[in-house]
Amino acid sequence: MPENVFVLGVDEHNERILRELPDAGQYRFHPLLSYEEIYGEEIRLGALLDKAQRELESFDGRVDAIIGFWDFPISTLLPILRAWHGLPGPPLEEIVKCEHKYWSRLEQQKVIDEYPRFGLVDPEHDQHPPDGVNYPLWVKPVKSFSSMLAFGVTNQEEFRDALTQIRAGISWVGEPFDALLEYVDLPPEIATVGGHFCLAEEAITGQQVTLEGYRYQGEVHIYGVVDSVRYENSPSFLRYQYPSSLPTEVSLRMAEIAHEVIMGVGLDGATFNIEFFWEPDGDTITLLEVNPRHSQSHAELFEQVDGTSSHQVMLRLALGRDPDMPRRQGPYPVAAKWFLRRFSDGFVRHTPTTEEIDRVQREIPGSSVEVSVQAGDRLAELHRQDAYSYRLASVWIGGADEAELTTKFAQVAVALPFQIDNIDDEQPR
Repeated sequence: MPENVFVLGVDEHNERILRELPDAGQYRFHPLLSYEEIYGEEIRLGALLDKAQRELESFDGRVDAIIGFWDFPISTLLPILRAWHGLPGPPLEEIVKCEHKYWSRLEQQKVIDEYPRFGLVDPEHDQHPPDGVNYPLWVKPVKSFSSMLAFGVTNQEEFRDALTQIRAGISWVGEPFDALLEYVDLPPEIATVGGHFCLAEEAITGQQVTLEGYRYQGEVHIYGVVDSVRYENSPSFLRYQYPSSLPTEVSLRMAEIAHEVIMGVGLDGATFNIEFFWEPDGDTITLLEVNPRHSQSHAELFEQVDGTSSHQVMLRLALGRDPDMPRRQGPYPVAAKWFLRRFSDGFVRHTPTTEEIDRVQREIPGSSVEVSVQAGDRLAELHRQDAYSYRLASVWIGGADEAELTTKFAQVAVALPFQIDNIDDEQPR
């Protein structure tokens, strides 16, 4: 009999990838709240929990697993719901230790040395960076995602301007994150550091990569390393590319650091991804961020290169099983997720139709397109956008090498008919 798997905040793209898993026939996938319900104008944590619990309790059958692909609040609703239903997975506290950026740095500090100088900032009252944290630096809320309200600053004027922008937008995540913290027994050094505080940390340079892994029955496993490539002269990402071009010896050192961090936090029975920088000139490694989930952005890359998407890891762990990921059994040697972006505000008049997207995917083998905006949107009013650009579409592409990936993306970008009106007096992001 198929096992019942509830998918929290399901979206069409990830649902399709789930249903393409090799053993998808063994499961019956059920939506549990829609993506739009969760990421609305307000994130109402308590109401979301209550509604999800009512749906689960009303189900006429056994709940075998609850899964989700996205960052907060989905990543933190999952351990609460799983605990209520006696399902496997790490406790909420271990998830929040990673999600709370300041708490995460304190945990890293206990077991490794590869982190930047950092400190707390209260955007309502502080006018200067913390003592000992020097420019250039990044300032960002202790809880954010998709680089929202994360600003790189080089001087006092930019720092204060960043805080002004953060104050204007921090409540969308800050308020529900404060509500979440009420479910956790916080240590004294975190108890007063809620979702309206920020983390400042010195800027890191070098090649950026992400290690994807999981912990199962006490053992930490790394199953892939992904390059994070930015647009030229912009902090916004251009693409994620797998496999990484990082030297093997460097990735092994990163894996050792990841092992120490995960063993210190816990996360048994969970996926994770950890972002690092490697500076080739000094051969130095610095840890940027620990995320207590696999990256749904990378899922299709593993499918194209290794033969199975990384959703398999999440799903099998949620059922208490060994993930058993294949390696290099996919149709392409290399794959990337590309971001089609605009760097100034605008009104969206037209986006590619389903028929136009289907034609592009037929004509360019190994491509998959997901549009991120819709007609009628004002780009500056959208959530889940970084501080420097507006994402119009995500494009997954498989190819023989990086050159073919680049050529295919250029073809896709030209073939997608967006119409966006400029806004007078708008300054580029």
